[in-house]
Amino acid sequence: MSQQRHDGLDNQRVEELEHEEHWVAVSDLMGGLMMVFLLIALVFMVIVELERRKIRDVAVVYERLRTQLYEDLRREFAEDLPRWGAELNPDLSIRFLRTELLFDRGEEELKPDFSAILSDFFPRYVRIIASDQYRLDINEVRIEGHTDRGWSDAATEDEAYIRNMELSQARTRTTLAYVLGLDSVSYRKPWLKSHLTANGLSSSKPVLYSDGEEDSDRSRRVEFRLRTDAESRIEAILREGGDGG
Repeated sequence: MSQQRHDGLDNQRVEELEHEEHWVAVSDLMGGLMMVFLLIALVFMVIVELERRKIRDVAVVYERLRTQLYEDLRREFAEDLPRWGAELNPDLSIRFLRTELLFDRGEEELKPDFSAILSDFFPRYVRIIASDQYRLDINEVRIEGHTDRGWSDAATEDEAYIRNMELSQARTRTTLAYVLGLDSVSYRKPWLKSHLTANGLSSSKPVLYSDGEEDSDRSRRVEFRLRTDAESRIEAILREGGDGG
């Protein structure tokens, strides 16, 4: 009887030891997994911080570039912009807004006044943006054509939008052809042909009054807009980060 009792206690002890060893193994496994997850989290945080620093560094470079280029353009054109009915914006876009000087209503051919303005403006513009200081940082020189939302005999808003799209595209092509053909920029023609684009945007980006109503006169405009290398570099960083995820 005593031997049976002793054997029973031994069996119970063995079971307790096996149980303890099982939980020790599980505990070790959980501890190991937690360390793995912690390591993954730390690596992810480091990667995110590195990407953030890359974007911040590019943004700093872009801001310096934008500020200096804005000042150079302002000094060059400050006296001419009011006469041309144009404005220089902090985003480096130059808007030509005096519609009576640009095109006849519904037409794509440049009016003589706009041709004269472009002949004065564009060679000076190219001298700045295609200089050694800036040209390697510029990816695109966009000529953008914009219209208001109306079209006198359009049956629907969609039809007006499509017809304005055709008109704005035709106007930007006419503008591009004119400035590219200027003898005064022929020395930069290879660079211009790899950077200069024509973009008709119809009424997709109207100019609005403070109450939200469209300013039709200012919506009908031509813009020269720069796309810098900084923007494409940020896009590449974000794309690499997305691919990595």
